[in-house]
Amino acid sequence: MQEKLTKGIFFGLIGNIFFVVFGLVCLLYYYTYNSESFFSRLLEAVAYCTEILGFGLLIYSDYLLIVSIRLRRLLKISFSAYIVIEAVMLELNSYRFEFYQPYSLPLAIVHAVVSALVCFAFLQLDPENTKYEIAIIVCIALILAGMLGNILGIRIYFSIMANALGFSVMFGGIHFLRNREEIEIDCYGDRARVAEFNSST
Repeated sequence: MQEKLTKGIFFGLIGNIFFVVFGLVCLLYYYTYNSESFFSRLLEAVAYCTEILGFGLLIYSDYLLIVSIRLRRLLKISFSAYIVIEAVMLELNSYRFEFYQPYSLPLAIVHAVVSALVCFAFLQLDPENTKYEIAIIVCIALILAGMLGNILGIRIYFSIMANALGFSVMFGGIHFLRNREEIEIDCYGDRARVAEFNSST
């Protein structure tokens, strides 16, 4: 299960990096849009590809985290809900609805606060690890900074990009700390190995 956890963290990192690229491409697309331009059509195709790949990797990462990590129900539920919320927001942003205002400050605040809470839930992995706490704090700071995009009148893609950047830092931090064996995350099956070791002493 530790191998599945490693893959889950890795794909979570790559999936969020895809969404950073997606946000950048979308912002460039809307600021340079020309219906007759090949460049605009190319950007649109790249945006769709990065979005699909990003969601695919995040969903797979979520699955691997759920099946490998012991307990941490709040973390698992919140990360799954986060992925659904991001998908709904992006889908709504593709259409024009009177009830949905992608530039609204209340939406930016709610989006940032919910995302920050999801990031905070990941603290369950190792709540007493100072270095990991720093990674979580940086992630939350980047997410909350995404609200500035709406204050400045930038589309919701800026907030999504800030979220993805924050979660990239978090997943990258977990990956780095695990490689240095500075964070321990217990998975299903770990207890059996411990019991076997104890029985032989």
